[in-house]
Amino acid sequence: MSRTSIPVDSATKERLDRLKRDGETWDEFLERVTATEEPIEAGAWSDEQAERAKESIRQSRENWR
Repeated sequence: MSRTSIPVDSATKERLDRLKRDGETWDEFLERVTATEEPIEAGAWSDEQAERAKESIRQSRENWR
């Protein structure tokens, strides 16, 4: 497999670092954030799952600042 480099400025790299999970390679991270997922149907989550998702989104938005 060939390897490549993608130049990004330091601010972008810092934001990406905050989103990357511990122990996750950059390739795994990029696969995860670019994966095409099935759309979520209304009512597919329990209240607890929905609350966890909302909390994750809130934390993610705070990390972008």
